[in-house]
Amino acid sequence: MIQLTTLTWHKAQNTVSLKFSDETCGTLSAEYLRIFSPSAEVRGHGGGEPMLVLGKEQVKIMAIEPVGRYALKFTFDDGHDSGLYDWRTLQGLCQQHSELWQGYLARLAKVGYDRATPLKPKNTSIIDVLAASKPAQGTEKAPHD
Repeated sequence: MIQLTTLTWHKAQNTVSLKFSDETCGTLSAEYLRIFSPSAEVRGHGGGEPMLVLGKEQVKIMAIEPVGRYALKFTFDDGHDSGLYDWRTLQGLCQQHSELWQGYLARLAKVGYDRATPLKPKNTSIIDVLAASKPAQGTEKAPHD
């Protein structure tokens, strides 16, 4: 069974360095941990592709708490504190860092989000969607008889 053997929180760099019993190691940023949170909020309740989390470039880790002998709970300054990062999840985040990060950047590019100039993403409200699906006032066509 894999065990976390070393955890170093680099507060100034906003990262954590991890080392596991099988010698896997890695340094993960707060942004990376936040966007790949194992919480249902990010992962969804039914599997499939996780939510695309935007605007976390400056998120900070506020607290790290051990959960038994199998996981960590991170609290971020955006209020997110759900999702337990068990050893297997953290090990996977270390091992697949490059692949996961490149996939995330590709998803951001696909939706036109630029990390260099983080802006609040434009949200389409339900009202906007409904308005777009109805003809404008006075443009309704009479049904043909």
